[in-house]
Amino acid sequence: MKFDLSNTRIFIRPGITDLRISTDEILHLIKKIMNQDPLSGAVFLFCNKRKNILKAIWWDKTGFWVAQKKLEKHKWPWPNKREEVSEITTKQLTMLLTGIDFTQMHDELHFEKF
Repeated sequence: MKFDLSNTRIFIRPGITDLRISTDEILHLIKKIMNQDPLSGAVFLFCNKRKNILKAIWWDKTGFWVAQKKLEKHKWPWPNKREEVSEITTKQLTMLLTGIDFTQMHDELHFEKF
């Protein structure tokens, strides 16, 4: 199953999240801590203390999807500080899911003349 995220906002909660909490508790984090609407259709990402489990949750107009991936050998390149990043692009999500630390990438340069 594939999802088109091209027009979807993607938010991450930097730092540690206890992923043993219930879906309702995650929705509370989205609403009260991240100051976002969990019913907006945006994707919200969370990572555990060991940085080997990533959890995503999003609303699709009929209910919440919850997806989780556990890495057996490596760790997710996850930002630690809240001010590092909160909304990411689909390009950054792709980088994250392939193990690239998108928080360390260089800004793109656009030249009109060379």
